[in-house]
Amino acid sequence: MTDRINTTPVDDLSAVLGSVGDLVAAVRPDQWHAPTPCPRWDVRDLVNHMVLGSRLFAGVVRCVAAVAPGDLDPRAGDALGDDPVAAYRGAADDLLAAFGQPGVLDRVFEVPAGLVPGIAAIHLRAVEDLVHGWDLAQATGQRPPFPDDIVERQLEFTRAKLADVPTERGPFAPPQPVPDQAAPLERLAALLGRQVDQRRRARVEG
Repeated sequence: MTDRINTTPVDDLSAVLGSVGDLVAAVRPDQWHAPTPCPRWDVRDLVNHMVLGSRLFAGVVRCVAAVAPGDLDPRAGDALGDDPVAAYRGAADDLLAAFGQPGVLDRVFEVPAGLVPGIAAIHLRAVEDLVHGWDLAQATGQRPPFPDDIVERQLEFTRAKLADVPTERGPFAPPQPVPDQAAPLERLAALLGRQVDQRRRARVEG
C-alpha cells in the first residue's frame, strides 16, 4: 500500500498514469474498436481522449497552450498514430514533467473545468485517468490495477470539489447509485456517472 505520509499528488498521478499505461498495453488488436462505457467512443477514441487531455494539461501548465472548444474531442484529431502505447506513455511522461516544475501546484490555471490552482489541476488529471482507466478495463475485460488508497484520495477530492464545477463544464455524467460493498474505484466511477455492474465485475475478476 502507498505510504500516505510520504506520498505527493505527483506521486499519485504517476502511479495512476503508469497503471493506465499498462491497461493500454494489454489491449488486444481486435479490441481497439470495441465499445466503451463512454457513449459514441470506442477503445481507440477513449485512449486518444486521454492522450489529448495529458497533452493539453501539460501545455497549460507550461503556459504554452490555452483551452479551446473541442480540445478533448477524440474525433477531432488522432494523437495515437501507429503506436497507441507509446503515445499514451509519452504524453504521461510529459505531463508528469510539467507538474514537476517548481511552484506549479501553487499557481492558477485555466483548464476545461475552469480556473483552478495547480493542486486541483493535478487531482483532476488523476481522477480523469482513473475513471477512464475503469472505462478501458470494462471495455477490454481487464482488472483495474489502481491501489485503493490512491483512489480513496481522489474520491475524497472529487466529493469535495464536484459541486464547484459549473454544470456546463462538467466532463462527466450525473452520479449513479452504487452498491454499499463497492470498491473505491467503483464508487468513484459511479459518482462520475458510470453504472457499476457487480455481475460484470465478478466475470472480469473470476
